[in-house]
Amino acid sequence: MECTVRWHEGMSFIAETGSGHFIAMDGPPDAGGRNLAPRPMETVLAGTGGCTAFDVVMILQRGRQQISGCSVKLTAERAETDPKVFTRIHFHFIVEGRQLKPEAVDRAVKLSAEKYCSASIMLGKTAEITHDWEIVEK
Repeated sequence: MECTVRWHEGMSFIAETGSGHFIAMDGPPDAGGRNLAPRPMETVLAGTGGCTAFDVVMILQRGRQQISGCSVKLTAERAETDPKVFTRIHFHFIVEGRQLKPEAVDRAVKLSAEKYCSASIMLGKTAEITHDWEIVEK
């Protein structure tokens, strides 16, 4: 896996991923940024949410669950001093579908957290990670 990050201007950066996609990042005005894009640590959190949501959807689809939507809200706390690593992250999944089995959703969330989501497992080295979920019948 590769990624090249280039300084653009001020405190904004453009990342080009190995798959040829671009991600813009910027800092807050008080640090010289223009607040035009997410902060780098926000992209870490967003990537982690994407990683775990991908797992949950795939596991439920493979389990023949009638899933029609999945979102995960991540709430994170960071250390007060440098390095300001994540110290606590809570994942709240909202899984939509028809006649979804609660035990299947629970299993999917746990499998992602404990086995498949490399991003959240990596962040778990510095952060206390918790999960919960709800099902919305659609």
